Amino acid sequence: MAESSVSTPNEPVALRLVDREFLIACSPEEREGLLESAAYLDRKMRELRANAKAPGFDRLAVLAAISVTHEFLALKKTHTGSDQGVTEGLAALRRKLEAALDTQLK
Repeated sequence: MAESSVSTPNEPVALRLVDREFLIACSPEEREGLLESAAYLDRKMRELRANAKAPGFDRLAVLAAISVTHEFLALKKTHTGSDQGVTEGLAALRRKLEAALDTQLK
Protein backbone atom coordinates (compact mmCIF):
# COMPACT_ATOMS: atom_id res chain seq x y z
CA MET A 1 0.00 0.00 0.00
CA ALA A 2 1.46 3.38 -1.01
CA GLU A 3 1.80 6.14 1.53
CA SER A 4 -0.11 9.32 0.90
CA SER A 5 1.91 12.43 0.11
CA VAL A 6 -0.75 14.63 1.72
CA SER A 7 0.83 16.73 4.44
CA THR A 8 -0.64 16.88 7.91
CA PRO A 9 -2.63 20.08 8.38
CA ASN A 10 -1.51 22.66 10.89
CA GLU A 11 -3.57 22.79 14.04
CA PRO A 12 -3.93 25.73 16.43
CA VAL A 13 -2.12 25.41 19.74
CA ALA A 14 -3.11 27.59 22.70
CA LEU A 15 -0.10 29.21 24.37
CA ARG A 16 -0.22 31.26 27.57
CA LEU A 17 2.26 34.06 28.11
CA VAL A 18 1.87 36.09 31.32
CA ASP A 19 -1.87 35.48 31.57
CA ARG A 20 -2.54 36.09 27.87
CA GLU A 21 -3.54 33.36 25.48
CA PHE A 22 -2.30 33.10 21.91
CA LEU A 23 -3.38 30.61 19.26
CA ILE A 24 -0.56 29.61 16.94
CA ALA A 25 -0.91 27.14 14.10
CA CYS A 26 1.77 24.47 13.88
CA SER A 27 2.22 20.97 12.56
CA PRO A 28 1.72 18.11 15.03
CA GLU A 29 5.45 17.32 15.05
CA GLU A 30 6.27 20.91 16.07
CA ARG A 31 3.69 21.04 18.88
CA GLU A 32 5.88 19.80 21.74
CA GLY A 33 8.77 22.13 20.88
CA LEU A 34 6.40 25.07 20.56
CA LEU A 35 4.86 24.37 23.97
CA GLU A 36 8.32 24.06 25.57
CA SER A 37 9.40 27.33 23.95
CA ALA A 38 6.29 29.12 25.17
CA ALA A 39 6.78 27.79 28.71
CA TYR A 40 10.39 29.01 28.70
CA LEU A 41 9.38 32.43 27.38
CA ASP A 42 6.57 32.66 29.95
CA ARG A 43 9.08 31.97 32.77
CA LYS A 44 11.44 34.66 31.41
CA MET A 45 8.65 37.20 31.15
CA ARG A 46 7.47 36.44 34.70
CA GLU A 47 11.05 36.81 36.03
CA LEU A 48 11.35 40.19 34.33
CA ARG A 49 7.93 41.30 35.57
CA ALA A 50 8.92 40.40 39.16
CA ASN A 51 12.02 42.62 38.90
CA ALA A 52 10.46 45.61 37.14
CA LYS A 53 8.07 48.41 38.05
CA ALA A 54 4.73 47.51 36.43
CA PRO A 55 6.03 46.85 32.90
CA GLY A 56 3.49 46.45 30.12
CA PHE A 57 3.14 43.21 28.21
CA ASP A 58 4.88 44.62 25.11
CA ARG A 59 7.86 45.81 27.14
CA LEU A 60 8.09 42.42 28.88
CA ALA A 61 8.00 40.66 25.52
CA VAL A 62 10.83 42.82 24.14
CA LEU A 63 12.96 42.42 27.28
CA ALA A 64 12.39 38.66 27.24
CA ALA A 65 13.27 38.49 23.53
CA ILE A 66 16.53 40.34 24.18
CA SER A 67 17.34 38.09 27.15
CA VAL A 68 16.61 34.86 25.28
CA THR A 69 18.53 36.07 22.21
CA HIS A 70 21.52 36.93 24.41
CA GLU A 71 21.45 33.43 25.93
CA PHE A 72 21.15 31.87 22.48
CA LEU A 73 24.07 33.83 21.02
CA ALA A 74 26.26 33.07 24.06
CA LEU A 75 25.53 29.34 23.67
CA LYS A 76 26.08 29.54 19.93
CA LYS A 77 29.43 31.27 20.46
CA THR A 78 30.48 28.63 23.01
CA HIS A 79 29.36 25.83 20.69
CA THR A 80 31.14 27.39 17.70
CA GLY A 81 34.30 27.73 19.77
CA SER A 82 34.21 24.07 20.74
CA ASP A 83 33.55 23.11 17.11
CA GLN A 84 36.58 25.16 16.07
CA GLY A 85 38.71 23.35 18.67
CA VAL A 86 37.59 19.97 17.35
CA THR A 87 38.27 21.05 13.77
CA GLU A 88 41.77 22.24 14.66
CA GLY A 89 42.45 19.04 16.62
CA LEU A 90 41.35 16.89 13.69
CA ALA A 91 43.52 18.90 11.29
CA ALA A 92 46.55 18.44 13.58
CA LEU A 93 45.85 14.71 13.83
CA ARG A 94 45.53 14.45 10.04
CA ARG A 95 48.92 16.22 9.60
CA LYS A 96 50.55 13.81 12.08
CA LEU A 97 49.06 10.78 10.28
CA GLU A 98 50.19 12.09 6.90
CA ALA A 99 53.71 12.67 8.27
CA ALA A 100 53.79 9.17 9.76
CA LEU A 101 52.62 7.64 6.47
CA ASP A 102 55.18 9.64 4.50
CA THR A 103 57.92 8.40 6.84
CA GLN A 104 56.82 4.76 6.44
CA LEU A 105 56.57 4.98 2.66
CA LYS A 106 60.13 6.36 2.28
